Amino acid sequence: MNQVVSLPLRRSGDDTLWAVVVSIGRTSRIAEIYSNRGAALSDRAWREQQVRAYAGFLERAKQPVPRYSLAPVRRADLPKAWRPLPALGFLRGRFF
Repeated sequence: MNQVVSLPLRRSGDDTLWAVVVSIGRTSRIAEIYSNRGAALSDRAWREQQVRAYAGFLERAKQPVPRYSLAPVRRADLPKAWRPLPALGFLRGRFF
């Protein structure tokens, strides 16, 4: 007689992370990821504060103002070469 082994089912939320997403125009990138929503909200607030602090610089440099949002993301859906982005979403005049 075959014995059935019951394995614990993995909950679908186990591999879900919270992403802080930066959008400039129609382009969006994952700026940072967190294991909990609270940390992601804090990071988004900090990034928005940085944008406000550098608003004059962005305007003079004719850089678009980045917008931030949160989104759940599965670890498996992250690009293999993903790296965190700087607060303003660009470095050396180039949006990543």
